[in-house]
Amino acid sequence: MNYAKINKNDIANGIGIRVTLFVSGCTHFCKGCFNREAWDFDFGEPFTEATQNELLKALEPSHISGLTLLGGEPMEPQNQRALLPFLKELKERFPQKTIWCYSGYTLEELTINSRARCEVTDQMLSLIDILVDGEFIEELKDISLRFRGSANQRIIDLKTTLKKGEVVLWDGK
Repeated sequence: MNYAKINKNDIANGIGIRVTLFVSGCTHFCKGCFNREAWDFDFGEPFTEATQNELLKALEPSHISGLTLLGGEPMEPQNQRALLPFLKELKERFPQKTIWCYSGYTLEELTINSRARCEVTDQMLSLIDILVDGEFIEELKDISLRFRGSANQRIIDLKTTLKKGEVVLWDGK
């Protein structure tokens, strides 16, 4: 897997001060996408052990709330496979840190037999606290929305959703 960018002090993509990882590779090709260069799976730099160590180091300070995954598309199967070991280590080292994930796939697409689902999807979802799901739809763009770009996108409390077996939207806290 490649990644396009890392931000170590992001306040725009989740609650608190976050570390954000923009992965490369996306097959949605959303009209009006703000990160078109990251559609290419070969864009950016390789996601190496050194990259993972850099991210873990950036997550150490107590004022950092957690990690946000963006793209490209973190839930493309090849990206899930690359991210899963890293997310397991992150949760083991920093259980109090939250993981937010932005995906053009809906939760329903990730939990049924779709092009996004693979052998690690359930494990990947079990590590994510908040899932912002749904493709960006330019005609539904609304800059007043908190932590999402278009009105069709949902902010899902994934931990509660997986426990209850039904979609529970994040309450904003």
